[in-house]
Amino acid sequence: MKKVALIGCGRISFKHIEAFVNNADKLTLTALCDPVLSRAQEKESDYKKSFPNAQISLFTDYREMLEKQKPDIVTIATESGKHCQITVDCLNAGCHVICEKPMALSTKDADLMISAAKRKNLKLAVCFQNRFNTPVQKLRAALDTGRFGKVLHGSIQIRWNRNEAYYAEAPWRGTWEQDGGTLMNQCTHGIDLLQWIMGENAVRVQAQTRRFMRPIEAEDFGAAIIEFKSGAVGIIEGSADIFPKNINETLSVFGEKGSVVIGGLAVNKLETWRFADAEKNGDTEEKVLNPNEKDPPTVYGFGHSALFKDFVSAIEEDREPLISGESGKKALEIILAIYKSQKTGKPVNLPLNFSTLNMKGYFKK
Repeated sequence: MKKVALIGCGRISFKHIEAFVNNADKLTLTALCDPVLSRAQEKESDYKKSFPNAQISLFTDYREMLEKQKPDIVTIATESGKHCQITVDCLNAGCHVICEKPMALSTKDADLMISAAKRKNLKLAVCFQNRFNTPVQKLRAALDTGRFGKVLHGSIQIRWNRNEAYYAEAPWRGTWEQDGGTLMNQCTHGIDLLQWIMGENAVRVQAQTRRFMRPIEAEDFGAAIIEFKSGAVGIIEGSADIFPKNINETLSVFGEKGSVVIGGLAVNKLETWRFADAEKNGDTEEKVLNPNEKDPPTVYGFGHSALFKDFVSAIEEDREPLISGESGKKALEIILAIYKSQKTGKPVNLPLNFSTLNMKGYFKK
């Protein structure tokens, strides 16, 4: 049984509590930490609905928590700009780490996190839980077995609403120092899915971003074209301005012998499944699609529990988790390249030769 602690008890933390409960055969929650003690108390109450006798220590200072509790695993759900320092401190204290997306706001910080995990021989995962969605896993299996033939292009659409009340709720949201814009925060899941499905080998990005409506420093809309090493093309469309509420997050992949579209609120519904070998394979669209498939109650989907299960297995089997630090860094690189392309008006080649995002969204060599 692994002792687990959570740092950051805000908006996404309920999914971490849910994942702890759903992996109770492997994980036991022993500590919660948040600068606002009442938020940690609320998460303690949520966990104790399932385990009334749980002994959980509450902290407002994560360094004190690390010193007194010494958990095996720490999950981090704080402001994005604090991920790097907290992750490195936890790794240096001997804890494995699951870090919420994005893992950092610069490639320099991401590299610090990755190198700390390697130096301490500990596991580091980035919380891109939608990779574990059943339709996404089915799509990946079709790719891995060559059913698409040559992959031609793919796209991700994130059409969500984040209104002014959302940004007012936490002043760090939408700032360059702690968050970035809708691409870095809301759209990073979809960007990760697209690049992962297309082979994790993006080589060139050209983009436009806008701040159309929201009172933030960063963007509330972005669009980009990605060129991959294979010659395939990826298309990104992401918005926080959709009226009046979230519509969809949709991943599409098209090849010479196959077409797949996964939609729904959080990339959770198969909408198109067409392959040249479908009759032979016994998975024609009529057999595969489920018109009654329901959306999850929130855009966070169902994947956290599976991601946490994979992470514990990675520790036990001494292997890399599905979304390692290196893998999680790739979406970050694409988003930083989008910001660079917006600033310069030119395509940006990957890998990046810059690393630091400053308060104005510019980059330092």
